[in-house]
Amino acid sequence: MQVTYSYDDPAVVPPTIRSRYVWLETGNAAAVLKATSPREYADLLTVLDGFSLQANSWLVAGGNKGDIAELLDGRFRELGWKETRIDTEIKGIFFTDFVKRGNDYVAQQQQEVPSVYSEGFRVDNHKGRMIVDIEWNAKDGNLDRDLAAYRSWHEYGLINGAVIITKDRLPLLTLARRVWAEYQNQLPPEHRSPKLPIDLTTSTTTSFDKAEMRVLRQGAGTCPVLIIGVTEATWDGKPFIASSS
Repeated sequence: MQVTYSYDDPAVVPPTIRSRYVWLETGNAAAVLKATSPREYADLLTVLDGFSLQANSWLVAGGNKGDIAELLDGRFRELGWKETRIDTEIKGIFFTDFVKRGNDYVAQQQQEVPSVYSEGFRVDNHKGRMIVDIEWNAKDGNLDRDLAAYRSWHEYGLINGAVIITKDRLPLLTLARRVWAEYQNQLPPEHRSPKLPIDLTTSTTTSFDKAEMRVLRQGAGTCPVLIIGVTEATWDGKPFIASSS
């Protein structure tokens, strides 16, 4: 599906939100979701507008989810979004022995075939006909799973589109190193540790560039998909302060 830029329209994404993130979409996803899932899309803008990257919740070890993903998921939960699994079942019917009646052919027999049941994957946040996944620090293979699920559910007519919120890794790596170095410079030399408490150097975890690569190779088919990358522009500007616990 063709890359589009409906998010550049101020009526679709307010400039104050547009400037704080990096964006990629297919199928005019932002405009489509605004038109077809207006309440859910408004929730998305509310969460993005209210989010700020705070060093004390960011520069801590957190595994696959971590504090940032839990924070974003929590804000969607407050707005009524739920973690959801969408399963599908396909039922087939054979029609045979056609007889022409006027301009139409009418089947004389039909036979049902056993249905095919497919268990789906869980998505982080689902409401109405829209999905938002937070892929902050998971294995990048999760993106293939996400896009394949979106493609299937959209083809079945179950969703209008989907959103992935992730990190813009390299700019955030630069920011993390600067914030962490400023914190270390305040410590006695014997207590300093130049190594970041989080790993932003690996290229095997979810990030904006990894999502972009998969979207551009048509992983989601015809499903409108919006990728939003958290950038250094979301940082609240406050330094890292070590926990007293």
